[in-house]
Amino acid sequence: MGLATSLPSSSPAAARDVIRVRGARQNTLQDIDLDVPKHQLMVVTGVSGSGKSSLVFDTIAAESARQLNETFSAFAQGRLPSYAHPDVDELENLSAVIVVDQQRLSGGPRSTVGTISDIGARLRLLYSRLGQPSAGYSNAYSFNDPAGMCQACQGLGVAARVEESELVDESLSLDEGAITFPTFKPGTWLWKAYARSGSFDPAMKVADYTPEQRELFLHAPAGKHIPPAGMDAVGTAYEGLVTRFNRLYLQREPDSFKGKQRRAFERIVSRGPCTDCGGSRLAGPARASLIAGRSIADCNAMQVSDLAELIGGIRAGGLAPLVDNLRVHLERMMTLGLGYLSLDRATSTLSGGEAQRIKMVRHQGSALADMLYVFDEPTVGLHPRDVAALGRML
Repeated sequence: MGLATSLPSSSPAAARDVIRVRGARQNTLQDIDLDVPKHQLMVVTGVSGSGKSSLVFDTIAAESARQLNETFSAFAQGRLPSYAHPDVDELENLSAVIVVDQQRLSGGPRSTVGTISDIGARLRLLYSRLGQPSAGYSNAYSFNDPAGMCQACQGLGVAARVEESELVDESLSLDEGAITFPTFKPGTWLWKAYARSGSFDPAMKVADYTPEQRELFLHAPAGKHIPPAGMDAVGTAYEGLVTRFNRLYLQREPDSFKGKQRRAFERIVSRGPCTDCGGSRLAGPARASLIAGRSIADCNAMQVSDLAELIGGIRAGGLAPLVDNLRVHLERMMTLGLGYLSLDRATSTLSGGEAQRIKMVRHQGSALADMLYVFDEPTVGLHPRDVAALGRML
């Protein structure tokens, strides 16, 4: 394991300008003593198993995070990650640490490059000030806010639809298991809502239903039909099978199901771009509001490199600081080799290296000083021509 500095100091560092490590024995470390200079770009190198991660992540970063967490109340600490004491004799002069690793970004279907980098928030603010006709405040341009989301897809950009031919096997009767989703199998509580409603012969094949019976079985709105047997067998107002399936399951993610239910859900529910918003996730007023002939949906779909060029051409008078700030953040993404991404790209589709560099863009805009940033192999996946630019930005 070795340490290298990019800017070696010409004078001895004061004691407070180094992180003092004595007797580090975490994992594979064997009584390591060293001083790590602050306010410099440091590189920790070594062969696999030499203890790089044990020193940087499991000793220095872990102890900094543990002590920072101890400043919060017991209630807050119970909701923060917990860190054990690293095996070390002394650790002095630690700074607050931010680890920028290569873990894949999560955040669910509403998380995009724009939301995770905070560039989207700046773009929304710009449109709320300059967009014509105005859709309103910045939240009116957000697909994660009821004021700005497409109501048809709830801001997801994707519409889920039940494939009736997969939900119902018309060659079977209700008694034989015509409804293919497991929670509706014969004998279950939900199955009885149809088989015991008095509206259908449970021994009759669904293919033999009259058009009126079929419509009642599949699409009847809740509460509009009173079965001959009175209240249906589940004790709630009758509703068609597709109507009930849509209400109970359609908006759920496949990951929320397990085993047979998940396989059945993925077979029954198909997904495609929302026809109302064209996959942009945004409501009509946000899509109609334009700057330089472009909507915010258009900007979200553009490559970052193209968007930076567009933003650079905007003359906004009193909003020049906001435009400049937005342009700087876009250029940072380009410096990190991410100019090919678009702001509407889902974070779940990013590689570990892409995720790390987007986190770096977000932290570059921070006003915090004297922090300790730990980057895990930040040049992984970068073209050689981008490595020098990354070093300069850091």
